[in-house]
Amino acid sequence: MSLHMHPVADPRDFRRALGQFPTGVCVVTCAPDGTPHGMTMSSFNTLSLDPPLVLFSIDRRALSLPEWERADAFAVNVLADGQAELSNRFANPRGRKWEGVEHHASPLGAPILPGAAAWYECVPHARHDGGDHVLFVVRVRSYRAEPERRPLVFCQGRYMQLDTGTREVPSWPLDIHYF
Repeated sequence: MSLHMHPVADPRDFRRALGQFPTGVCVVTCAPDGTPHGMTMSSFNTLSLDPPLVLFSIDRRALSLPEWERADAFAVNVLADGQAELSNRFANPRGRKWEGVEHHASPLGAPILPGAAAWYECVPHARHDGGDHVLFVVRVRSYRAEPERRPLVFCQGRYMQLDTGTREVPSWPLDIHYF
């Protein structure tokens, strides 16, 4: 089998190829100086169990980047199926994101959005250069999950739903990956 690979020359084509990887959808929030900020992100990833670290990234062109860099607490709100409107609202770089949106402050002060599939309350751990993005590595201080809520999924440039059919137990990750 011959596999023809494309050079990374066209950013739009590269983005479409990246869209083949389904992701969950999060609204990450912070409130430096008491002013709430929120942004839809699909760049959320687990990083470490010990210590408990997760990461997300923000485009360097984001007007609110200085506020994110100043924040001393973050909340990662993993959106549930049915929260696409909330995702769309916080994906808009302008507008009144918080107008009419129910939320409450986590113990550390970051906005928590009700109805999510999971929440992670985090504090800064490290920031790294990520090309046209800044990578935020954050330490999870507390969390809550609602396993009966299916997560909102994004793939191929649109929201999708998980199949609730047969659930197969994977043969990985093998214990050798962790011990």
